[in-house]
Amino acid sequence: MTVIHVPGSKSVTARALFLAAAANGTSTLVRPLVSDDTEGFAEGLTALGYAVDREADAWSITGRPSGPAATDADVYCRDGATTARFLPTLAAAGARGSYRFDASAQMRRRPLAPLTEALRTLGVDLRHEAAEGHHPLRIEAAGIGGGELTLDAGQSSQYLTALLMLGPLTSRGLTITVTDLVSAPYIEITLAMMRSFGVEVTRGGPGNAVFTVPPGGYRATTYAVEPDASTASYFFAAAALTGREVTVPGLGQGALQGDLRFVDVLRRMGAEVDMTADATTVRSTGELRGLTVNMRDISDTMPTLAAIAPFASGPVRIEDVGNTRVKECDRLEACAQNLRRMGITVTTGQDWIEIRPGSPRPTEIETHGDHRIVMSFAVTGLRTPGITYDDPGCVRKTFPRFHEVFAGFAGLLEGRVPAGPGR
Repeated sequence: MTVIHVPGSKSVTARALFLAAAANGTSTLVRPLVSDDTEGFAEGLTALGYAVDREADAWSITGRPSGPAATDADVYCRDGATTARFLPTLAAAGARGSYRFDASAQMRRRPLAPLTEALRTLGVDLRHEAAEGHHPLRIEAAGIGGGELTLDAGQSSQYLTALLMLGPLTSRGLTITVTDLVSAPYIEITLAMMRSFGVEVTRGGPGNAVFTVPPGGYRATTYAVEPDASTASYFFAAAALTGREVTVPGLGQGALQGDLRFVDVLRRMGAEVDMTADATTVRSTGELRGLTVNMRDISDTMPTLAAIAPFASGPVRIEDVGNTRVKECDRLEACAQNLRRMGITVTTGQDWIEIRPGSPRPTEIETHGDHRIVMSFAVTGLRTPGITYDDPGCVRKTFPRFHEVFAGFAGLLEGRVPAGPGR
């Protein structure tokens, strides 16, 4: 059995940074993810005047319930969608200040409109400086009263998360009616983490789609960041693909992240899955069956499944993943394009992809600067030696040491590296 220790969750780290900055007191984040995205978030908080102390395995953040200490700041959000969506929302709740937010060319292409329109509805003075609904943007903060909102979160659950976390910072609280929602498990992460920081959100209404967030603020805490379930998917898929067994500690029955449900997809394809309170193990049975699967709620793992799909005994059809077209790149099309370059037959629609069995040939993967495209096709490379990438370094977004760790992992699978503690 191979044991892999996966870095901390990007989604959990980003939420924890927001909540800690908004809390009354000093919070400590234990084992946060250290990557381009999370470092960009921490630097954004520093630019806004929050005190952030980053040690090797713990980050301390001194919260400011009244908002940023800086009354004027220019914040660069890099490639981070959580940074680019959460930090403007946090700044908008401040009592006063003028804040400009910009991001990379990749992030500038990604949509913001549902979130910024909601902020405007709440009375926030907000202006997009170039294209409406996109970065860069400027916010003139003067506090937020709160009230009622109707939100379409069908493109990204991050819009809803940002507004939920904002709620306790408003003077009257928020009531949010959601008309559409993608990646719903990420909202469960948000609600659980808000609870850990002292705020209880209630749900009700038709379809349980009305969220009521009380005012009153957050309390500081010590918060342990669990391993990243999306990153774990590459190692689980590798075990199913190569006839081996992999255990990831720290992700078990009590895990917050919905992307751990990817192991249920592998189980349907023939793998064995064992889950305890604090670990998950995937074991190959030597079989990888085709299937049709709805991945709307775990769409970040769609490229992982696409990358192993050619090795299944029948077609793999992935449905309801239209939101992957507005991620770091059009992930649905990027997967299809690269698989076709490998000689695999692929058909696509607006929100689905179907992949036929085949024998992939090595090629250079067009990454589109997307970390998940690189990491997913690294799994394909376990059965197709010779795969290369036009931008291998883009993994720094969430897993800077991915190539080193995955190469060592591949050696373990092949029996070239002795297994031992810490692997």
